[in-house]
Amino acid sequence: MNVFALVDCNNFYASCERIFQPTLNDKPIAILSNNDGCVIARSNEAKALGLPMGAPAHKFSSFFRQHNVHVFSSNYPLYGDMSQRVMEVLRQFTPEVEVYSIDEAFLHFDGFAHYDMEAYAQQMRKRVHKWTGMPVSIGLGPSKGLAKVANRVAKKFADRTKGVYVIDSEEKRIKALKWLPIADVWGIGRQHARRLALNEVKTAYDFTQLSDDWVRKQMSVVGLRLKKDLEGTATIPMEMIASPKKAIATTRSFESLITSYEEVRERISTYATLCAEKLRKQGSSCHAVYVFVRSNPFMPNLPQYRNGMLVTMPFASQSSLTISKYALKGLKHIFKDGIQYKKAGVMVTGIVPKNAQQLTLFDGEDSRHDALMQRIDQLHRKYGPHKIKLANQDLSRTFKMKQAHLSPRYTTDIHDIITVR
Repeated sequence: MNVFALVDCNNFYASCERIFQPTLNDKPIAILSNNDGCVIARSNEAKALGLPMGAPAHKFSSFFRQHNVHVFSSNYPLYGDMSQRVMEVLRQFTPEVEVYSIDEAFLHFDGFAHYDMEAYAQQMRKRVHKWTGMPVSIGLGPSKGLAKVANRVAKKFADRTKGVYVIDSEEKRIKALKWLPIADVWGIGRQHARRLALNEVKTAYDFTQLSDDWVRKQMSVVGLRLKKDLEGTATIPMEMIASPKKAIATTRSFESLITSYEEVRERISTYATLCAEKLRKQGSSCHAVYVFVRSNPFMPNLPQYRNGMLVTMPFASQSSLTISKYALKGLKHIFKDGIQYKKAGVMVTGIVPKNAQQLTLFDGEDSRHDALMQRIDQLHRKYGPHKIKLANQDLSRTFKMKQAHLSPRYTTDIHDIITVR
């Protein structure tokens, strides 16, 4: 008997803040994006007040004050560490865990035919909460698609389900699919939702009534797999190992407008270095670097400018020195004097496995780079990130981000650990 589960952390970012500040329980919370730009996460209380996702922080400052919304800057070191702790608890219940996102994981239970899966899921839920403080909802079903549907039921009707719902009969499957709007089905994007709506497909159940040929033709084999999953046949496999990214980007808005080439150059070098670190972490190299800059589109009274350039390298690399060098070559071509820049970024693409890259006869990277990068990464793991930098980087700060509402890094910084008196 195969059973799949989707474990989803409730209001993950807000819950991370509440775990260490219990006085925030039942209070409206908003989490802001990098540089405190816009709202990227809301507690249920904030949603009930009508706070929209993506709301610009500067336009909603009076709204926050009027409704006593507790506002926080994104604290990704805290969120990432709490996510890892939750995932480690889940691995105690089954070895097959697919970390789907920072706050979601699929679990596969094979050989659990004689288990009471609802009771087992409640045990998981209680242990995660006891050991990490994180509230979670769990949906279970015979496929990943139905586990996702069951999770929505568990979360929507939390009082009745106590955070756990199991689709273990044909009656439950049909009832859940008839309840779920097609636009809310996992894997159905806006474009597909519009196309399906034109064909009188309003619910997940309506989707399963379409012919396989129509779904394959209109939504490819991916859509057909989803249909089979919703019908109860496990077709979407577990991805036990995260596949390498096809592109890696580091982009940031500046805390203030920048006009000088030297300042933008320093930012591009830093972003290129971070991309290189991510490449090395997943064991990859890249063939090309894309660089872009732009002014502030929300200040139309200023001269507007945006531009980008793709620079192809003569050989694949994962070296911070090489990637920064070619990123700065691109910047030289697109930088324009007289512009007040608000954002810039670097993206590496043409990614290949480090041990499978094509060698060149005449052009090649200095063989000493590999050993140097390995040593730098070792030192960063031992002493903390960004201790060693390129000479053209800001030696005092890595990111210049506005984070006026940043909470302590309770679990990742020794100076922020809570003291019990």
